[in-house]
Amino acid sequence: MKKIIFLISFVGLSLHAQTNVTSKNISNFNYQVEEGNVIKTLSYLTSDELEGRDSGSEGIELATVYLENLLKENGIKPYFKTYRDTLSNFDKTSYNVVGYIEGNDKELKNEFVIIGAHYDHIGKIAAVNGDDIGNGANDNASGTTAVTEVAKYFAKFKNNKRSILFVFFSAEEKGLLGSKHLAAKLKEQKMDLYFMFNFEMIGVPMKDKGMDFYLTGFGKSNMASLINEYAGEKLVGYLPIETKYMLFRASDNYPFFTEFNVPAQTVSTFDFENFQFYHQPDDEFEMMDTKHMTTVITKTIPVLEKMINAPKKEIKLNEK
Repeated sequence: MKKIIFLISFVGLSLHAQTNVTSKNISNFNYQVEEGNVIKTLSYLTSDELEGRDSGSEGIELATVYLENLLKENGIKPYFKTYRDTLSNFDKTSYNVVGYIEGNDKELKNEFVIIGAHYDHIGKIAAVNGDDIGNGANDNASGTTAVTEVAKYFAKFKNNKRSILFVFFSAEEKGLLGSKHLAAKLKEQKMDLYFMFNFEMIGVPMKDKGMDFYLTGFGKSNMASLINEYAGEKLVGYLPIETKYMLFRASDNYPFFTEFNVPAQTVSTFDFENFQFYHQPDDEFEMMDTKHMTTVITKTIPVLEKMINAPKKEIKLNEK
């Protein structure tokens, strides 16, 4: 009888241990981003008070403080001495905001993943119907909001084997200056970068495209096929217009590709047909589909977790 009780206890302990391992290392498949949180961040970043978040302006300073506080409130540490990474290549004082969650695997934590979006926009512009503020809701408060929600998830569960940098880039609108500065800086520090994943203009869904996002630089790596394999559906796909306009080179992924020669790509839902207010005052919060945003961010989180936690570097550049 004692032997039976011992075996039952042992099996129970084993199952308990397995459950703990599972909860720590496998996706929390039921996790849902709250639309209220998406609305809160997006509505603040696009408010007139921030005056279009032009790099080096008083308006973007408010956005910087908001993002710093969000990281701090969620227990996400700064990667550098502070959250602010001062740009070395712009004439006005401007900052990337950089948060850091160390990986939980003693070996893989030495490899890094960057998840980013630019939070700057174009500030005050030519007025349309008396409105001269380029609020930049789709471009790119939407992508910035996505990064905040991904950051909250990993801060809550701490289930990332590799280390993650969450980066909000400044001066993208000035020529990718924030990402150029940071990519060069991290390369000089000899960071072991696995991949860079960038969110750009995800505020309005595509129609009849058979996918949630398109991926820039689609053929440059196997990232798309792995994302869809991890998602169990066609989460990302190819859009010919991204090649036509060379969008792979137009977002903050590109400096990391050129500096590190690793997969560095952007997801977007702006297809040049579904949103007509690019760089115009009407790129406002009210134009955004927050339900769509909540859905695609929720879908992307477990995929990113699998990408980050792969035992080996599965995402690779395709041979030329």
